[in-house]
Amino acid sequence: MILGLRTCVYFVPEDQLTAARDWYAKVGGIKPYFDTPYYVGFNVGGFELGVHPGGQEPGPGGAVCYWGTPDIVEEMVRIKALGAKEVTAIQDVGGGIKLATLADPWGNLIGIIENPQFDPKVVK
Repeated sequence: MILGLRTCVYFVPEDQLTAARDWYAKVGGIKPYFDTPYYVGFNVGGFELGVHPGGQEPGPGGAVCYWGTPDIVEEMVRIKALGAKEVTAIQDVGGGIKLATLADPWGNLIGIIENPQFDPKVVK
């Protein structure tokens, strides 16, 4: 089951994570709620803006929006059965957060995320 949009991730070069974190903090006027060397997350109006070092090339097409799900394994199976192709396997990225990326039949990226730490009702 899809719960709604949760996260949009912007990819940056690995050596630019700190600069990107600081830039997005200024743009959003907020501090990150999740700040690690591997990922920085901001709660922006009940949605997550994520900054990820590496993984994909930054620039046009360099973002993936992640749709929330309570059970990522079940959702991965369901969406693949509908014709999507797995791009990245389910990854445990820490803190109980799991994510994966699929491609729709036209090649568009669809992210899914199971994130027990993120409460979209809490706006900071």
